[in-house]
Amino acid sequence: MAATSEHAPRVLVPGDARPLVLVPACNRMLGELCYHVAASKYLDAVRISGCQPLIVPSVAPPDVDALLDVAHGLLLTGSPSNVHPQHYDETVLDESLPLDPTRDAWILPIIPKVLARGMPLFAICRGFQEANVALGGTLHQAVHQVQGFADHRDRDDDPVEVQYQVAHDVFIEPGGVLARLLEVDRIAVNSLHGQGINRLASRLQVEARAPDGLVEAFSVRDALGFALAVQWHPEWNAEDNPVSMRLLGAFGDAVRAYRGATSREQVSIKEEHATA
Repeated sequence: MAATSEHAPRVLVPGDARPLVLVPACNRMLGELCYHVAASKYLDAVRISGCQPLIVPSVAPPDVDALLDVAHGLLLTGSPSNVHPQHYDETVLDESLPLDPTRDAWILPIIPKVLARGMPLFAICRGFQEANVALGGTLHQAVHQVQGFADHRDRDDDPVEVQYQVAHDVFIEPGGVLARLLEVDRIAVNSLHGQGINRLASRLQVEARAPDGLVEAFSVRDALGFALAVQWHPEWNAEDNPVSMRLLGAFGDAVRAYRGATSREQVSIKEEHATA
C-alpha cells in the first residue's frame, strides 16, 4: 500500500515568507583549510517542505537562545562523520572513520533546547544518532559486527544512484507517529549507515525497525511538537518518493504551525507591555 499525498507541502504564493529551518554544517578539511559544508539534498528537502534553510556552522553557548529565537525548525542531516563515542562513554573502535567534534560540540546540547521549546525537529541518519546520544542513548559503532544484525552499509565504490537505491523494508510500529503519518505498516528504504542504535534513550519511542530488529525510526515521547528521527535518507530524490513527500510535508506543516504560535505569543507579549 503506497502512502498518499494528503500531507504534501502546500504551494506558496508570491510574497509568502518561508519559515526558517536551521541546518547544521559539517566541518571538512579541503587542502589545508577547514570548510563548513551541507549537502544540497538536505537544503532541497527543506525547500520542498515549504521552508527556508539556513546553514549554521556552529553556535557558541551564549548565542544559542538568540539563534533559536529567530528559527522555526531544525533539520539534522546525515554526514560521512560519526558522533564521537566519548559522548556515550566509549572509545573509538575504528580510527579510520571520520569524526566531527565541532558539530558534536554544539548540536548535542542544542537538541534538548529545541525539544523544550516545542520547535519541530526532523533528524536524518547522523542526526538520528545525534538525537539518541544527546538524550542519553548509546550507539553500536559497527552494526555489522554485532551478532544478529545485518550489514547496513553502502559500498563507497558504487555509483551514488546505487548507494541510495532501496536496500530493505522497515516495519512500522502500530499506533505511533510514523504509522499515523504514513498509514502503512511497512515501507522500503535505502541504507547507508555503519552505526546504529544500541540503547535507545528513555525519552524516545520506537517508530520502525529493520527486518533484523535494528531501530530505524523513533519519536520523542514527551515532545511538545513534531519530533521524528529516521535512520534512512528520505531527502534522496524526495519529490519522486510519496513517503518522503509525506514526511517532509508533515515537517513543513509543523514548522509553519510553530512559527504561527510563536508569532502570536510575541504579539501578545508586546501588547501586554504596551498596556502596562
